[in-house]
Amino acid sequence: MPLCLVTGATGYIGGRLAPELLAAGHDVRCMVRSAGRLRDLPWAARTEVVEADATDAGRTRRALDGVEVAYYLIHTMGASGRFAERDRLAARTFAAAAAEAGVRRIVYLGGPSAGEALSPHLRSRAEVGEIFLGGVVPAVVLRAAMIIGSGSASFEMLRYLTERLPVMTTPRWVRSRTQPIAVRDVLRYLVAWAEVPGTVNRGFDIGGPDVLTYVDMMQEYAAVAGLPPRLILPVPLLSPRLSSLWVGLVTPVPASIARPLVESLRNEAVCGEHDIARHVPDPEGGLVGFRRAVSLALMKIREADVATRWSSASTPGAPSDPLPTDPDWAGGSLFVDDRSLAVPSSPEALWQVIEGIGGRNGWYSLPVAWKLRGLADRLVGGVGLRRGRRDPARLRVGDTIDFWRVEEVLPGRLLRLRAEMRLPGLAWLELGVTRSGGRTVYTQRAIFHPHGLLGHLYWWAISPFHGLIFGRMPVNVAAAARRRERSRS
Repeated sequence: MPLCLVTGATGYIGGRLAPELLAAGHDVRCMVRSAGRLRDLPWAARTEVVEADATDAGRTRRALDGVEVAYYLIHTMGASGRFAERDRLAARTFAAAAAEAGVRRIVYLGGPSAGEALSPHLRSRAEVGEIFLGGVVPAVVLRAAMIIGSGSASFEMLRYLTERLPVMTTPRWVRSRTQPIAVRDVLRYLVAWAEVPGTVNRGFDIGGPDVLTYVDMMQEYAAVAGLPPRLILPVPLLSPRLSSLWVGLVTPVPASIARPLVESLRNEAVCGEHDIARHVPDPEGGLVGFRRAVSLALMKIREADVATRWSSASTPGAPSDPLPTDPDWAGGSLFVDDRSLAVPSSPEALWQVIEGIGGRNGWYSLPVAWKLRGLADRLVGGVGLRRGRRDPARLRVGDTIDFWRVEEVLPGRLLRLRAEMRLPGLAWLELGVTRSGGRTVYTQRAIFHPHGLLGHLYWWAISPFHGLIFGRMPVNVAAAARRRERSRS
């Protein structure tokens, strides 16, 4: 198997490509500017990590020593006017170092290059592709439009705009056609080029089976996410700069990233050919369609895993899942109320209180507030608090506790409850026991994944009450644990 170098291994595609190459049996070397950013990723221990900047000829040459296939996944997304100059220098430096090192193939993932008035960022990507195609080392340039997967900046912008705005005014670029591609198909192409025989030096358009406008994609996203159709009102005059500021206001995607994305959306990005299938045949069943790609990105297959995947996952279960190295704003909205308290009692006594929560024992904070919430749930057709619990002292996965269901029980360590009350979103409550510095610590986390604008409004409406409800729980649970321990002695 060839030794593969992955540049940009801390980025969106690079962080997913490296483990895919390892799974395919390849030896992998990661070239990053800061090795510390890969330290906690489990797959990184199976790779060789070298620190180098692509503009540093000496370090880049050493990083390429012994490499057969080099993946170039570097592109500056900032708004500074000098990004094109830096991209040009980095590409030329890398191409020259690859030639000196005897690299067999460079694989570059770029963007669409067709059309007359390309945006500055698409023009820079096209120029980088031409630098590699004109170099000594044969190069494969893959030209992709929007990549669909959690963590992709363009997908995150689509996600937030659609979820947060049931009614929106939009500029003319939302009518431009594009051919989005699922991240798993992008990775399938990239991995395959590590072994495609022969000398190939050309660019290939890559895209999924669907050609859509941005409006189409917003409506399709809404349908997959279970949201009502969006009301979209076009506005003829809205510059890319104003659009990016508007996106930055409505979504957590920074304006410095939103602007190049918006500028790029002015150009149609439809594949002009599908010649890549001669070298990398389409999978059985075809390429992933837009709806399926969105469904995978939203983790609709196992939506009960959202709490664990978003909050503590160290490696993705699939290429479309979020990664710890993704930006903080990736993965959709997730609101968390996190609390902990050192408890002067044994872990066993604390766990007994946690496992006995709900039902007749109550929730250890403002009983009247919990009763009112249960009543409100009943009024809208929910289950309310009437179910109580099966056993006053023991829990198992699947049990009901009032308007919660037990999703996970790790005896002595963790209880995770999933809300079954009527909510505009998904909610969990995690209660746990840990040890820190020889002390028993109670941990508590309320998690809410909002569903559309109504879900966001709901969270902000109840936020003022969190201090009253969740703030008192740790103190009262700790007091109950102390009472339980005293009653034994």
